Amino acid sequence: MVVWTVIYIAPTLRMAERICEHLEAQGFLVKKRPASTVKPQFEILVLQTELEDVKEVLNEAIHASMS
Repeated sequence: MVVWTVIYIAPTLRMAERICEHLEAQGFLVKKRPASTVKPQFEILVLQTELEDVKEVLNEAIHASMS
């Protein structure tokens, strides 16, 4: 069974796309979807089996998406 886990909630679509691109470039399977909030935020999901590995590169991905 494939289980997806939310790893981050991005405040904009652009930031979500850039984070996803960075994580995909590192070889991770990534999905994004609108968060169920009033604000236009986006959840970034990764496979639960890759969660620990993704955590190691998430800060780098967030930093890269802001520059």
